[in-house]
Amino acid sequence: MAAPGCVLHRALMRSRPGPNKVSSSSPVVCREFLFVVDLQRYSRDQGSSVYFPQAVLSGEDLYDITLTDGDCRLRVTLDPGLNRQVERNVLQPGSMVRNTSFSPTMAAQLPECPGASTERDSYRLLKLEVVTEAEEGGARGPDLDWDSLPWFGSSEPAAGPVVPLRASRSVFLPLWNNVDYSGDVWRETPPPDGGVEDEEEEEEEEEAVSVSELRDSFLSGRGGVARGTIQHQLIVRIVNKSHLMYYGRTDRNCECPYKAVLEVCDQTGSVCVVLWNSMCVSWYRCLRPGDIISLRQYRVKPQYHGERGDMEVSVNSRNPAARVSVLPESSVPPERRPPAPAYSFYSSKELLDCRHGAMCDVIGLLTFSGRPERIRSKDGKGAELLEYRWLRLEDGASDQPIMVKLFSTSQPEVHEKLHPLAVVVCTRLRCVRAASCFFLTNSVYTQVYCTGLSQHSEMSYRRLRPVRQFLQWLRRQDDEEVLSRALIGGFFMYPPPPVSMETYMKDRRGEPGFLRGAELQREVERLCYRERHTFCIQATVTMVTYSRRGEEDRSLFWADRASSLSSSSRSPRPSPSPSLPSTPRSFRPALSSSSSSSSVSPMSPSSSVSQSAPRPLDHRPGRRSSKRKLLPPETPKKRHPSVTMQQEQSNKTVILFEASMEFLENTNVDVDADDDDDDDEDVSSFVTAPLLPILPPVAEETLPMLYDHGHKEEQAAAIAMGGTAPPGRFESAVQGYYTLRLRALSDGVAVDAIFLPHYLSSSPSPLPPHSNTWASILSHGAFSSHTPPPSPADLIAMAAQLTNQRLVCLLEVCHLGGATTEVVLSRAFHLTDL
Repeated sequence: MAAPGCVLHRALMRSRPGPNKVSSSSPVVCREFLFVVDLQRYSRDQGSSVYFPQAVLSGEDLYDITLTDGDCRLRVTLDPGLNRQVERNVLQPGSMVRNTSFSPTMAAQLPECPGASTERDSYRLLKLEVVTEAEEGGARGPDLDWDSLPWFGSSEPAAGPVVPLRASRSVFLPLWNNVDYSGDVWRETPPPDGGVEDEEEEEEEEEAVSVSELRDSFLSGRGGVARGTIQHQLIVRIVNKSHLMYYGRTDRNCECPYKAVLEVCDQTGSVCVVLWNSMCVSWYRCLRPGDIISLRQYRVKPQYHGERGDMEVSVNSRNPAARVSVLPESSVPPERRPPAPAYSFYSSKELLDCRHGAMCDVIGLLTFSGRPERIRSKDGKGAELLEYRWLRLEDGASDQPIMVKLFSTSQPEVHEKLHPLAVVVCTRLRCVRAASCFFLTNSVYTQVYCTGLSQHSEMSYRRLRPVRQFLQWLRRQDDEEVLSRALIGGFFMYPPPPVSMETYMKDRRGEPGFLRGAELQREVERLCYRERHTFCIQATVTMVTYSRRGEEDRSLFWADRASSLSSSSRSPRPSPSPSLPSTPRSFRPALSSSSSSSSVSPMSPSSSVSQSAPRPLDHRPGRRSSKRKLLPPETPKKRHPSVTMQQEQSNKTVILFEASMEFLENTNVDVDADDDDDDDEDVSSFVTAPLLPILPPVAEETLPMLYDHGHKEEQAAAIAMGGTAPPGRFESAVQGYYTLRLRALSDGVAVDAIFLPHYLSSSPSPLPPHSNTWASILSHGAFSSHTPPPSPADLIAMAAQLTNQRLVCLLEVCHLGGATTEVVLSRAFHLTDL
């Protein structure tokens, strides 16, 4: 029982009626700090609206939140009006909140949350204030084991799994997609009543049926196959396994609205087996491609998807309760043993000639693992957000890497292990051909296997020739050499956009979809956490800055004098100095400026959108100019891999050697060193700036990190959904970046966009050569790889070429959570190119 003096007890006891008093429905406010232990998402159903009589239920999701004061725990339901705080990752596990407003509400219709008292405590969280890091002021969550804390209002938790409070659902959804599973109820091993055939079943072997016999009976209508339950045993091998499919709807009550499809076969043919509802919870994680399974008490129905007139086998937990078991290979007589799964492995060289839409399997060494992002579903509804990430695989067959746009496959534990230097196998991928490149992406049956989980040793593909050839190449690779090019996280774009306005318009079928500046602001504010979208605006460039990560206090910049003067004349703020430089200058921000997300506009810190002109700054007379050089981003840096090499290993392939063994087993240059050199005079000399363009620094999530094998788990957690990387914790692969301030031609709204021409120059898809002028760099989104790139100082000096140039700008926008939105300029075409 929670101590009567705890914060939650003091606050919530005020909502309970006293003797001979009517229960109060007035909210109670807790002004002290509380901590978020957990957030759980589920979809509402027909009865959910009764719990929110005053709320407008616009979305499909509800959230249960577990709070603690350090003395006890309480599970409540988030009012739908606060959902946006979760969808933008403002409110998250680990958050500190205050001024929370609770409203008593009726108890849940399903088994109540652990700790619900005899008085049936049940609350709705109406309001809260999320405390930012800057406001915490040293107040941190107590270092406690949350699971050991008692629940408010009860001495011990209720038995059984935790279920949603405000809907008739038996399982929760993951926070960020509808494809993965979530919670401990999803079994890794067969249920106690499954997996073993008893003696009576063994005596019924003669009643077994083959796939072809079942299909013939179904098509002819013999034996009531299309109407009743089939008792005959069906022994088949799983060839392919789909991802989980969630079909929950707000207008229907279904406790576990999931299904999954298994493509199975025996020696006579193949058929689809559909697992329905709670059968997915009991069996989905237990079954793998290659397993031999026995089915009894199933139904045969017309196939929902696929060829007309064909059948599918329906496996449910009731009406009837199907019986499923996994059979050892040795227990099935050779004459009845289903054939092994067939694979179709393509090397990177063979993929060059692979046709659009072809299915293929690939194996490769992972050298880039992108951050997870989300895009809107294109199924016509546009409501569901699909989670994906980019992978770059190398197999040594060609210089062309294998690019994979990998969506969720209902294997969250595997996706967590997708670090660089892992050996990855992806099956049943679909080839997508673009104009000048190709990539692979998911089909319904895509599965992923990687080193670190002992999966490869259990799969039959390890004996195939393409796999053995890859392993031979892998063992010849050097750890340090592979580590030098291994990257994780950061902004990534593939395939690259067109390099001409004409091609871009053709791809858009003549509809460029230009937005006004204010419209862009509204669209950006609608984005959810890690949601990615491409927008197009017409604009001019009024300012260009070059900064180095962590050194934003000394940067180069150019500003268009005429644009700045006209903007400042319309601004209610004090006018800046009229002498704006047209040559590159350095600036050092005022000490009062802050780079934290809490002190900038909601579009930042990675970038921002605002109505204002560049902010005026403190003029600091008397500061002397000092010559300094900024190290160009293309200057290579020595890098020492963070991995301990064994002395007795002379081939320097420890990491890769260990990765290959899974197939056999069955179980820094000092940047400031040259700061004082005055070898040559150039326009990068640092001088006093008359105007300080206060721009937020680039977000940690924007720049890719050099892979650190010694901290691979920490890096993976940093780029995962909901994860964050502490500033400066890991070395960035890109040190310098440009920021372009764009002014919308339609309404003058200012947009600050990050530009990474040096990073995008290393895209897997080669770009045509160009002259490295501002016009060509913007249209290609990168420097030319055929000539040395201009230095940052030279490029800033050439920025006057952008004066009064009307551009069509393609912006890649991704909401990074909280107050941070990433805006990256991928292309900018001159309007004269039309």
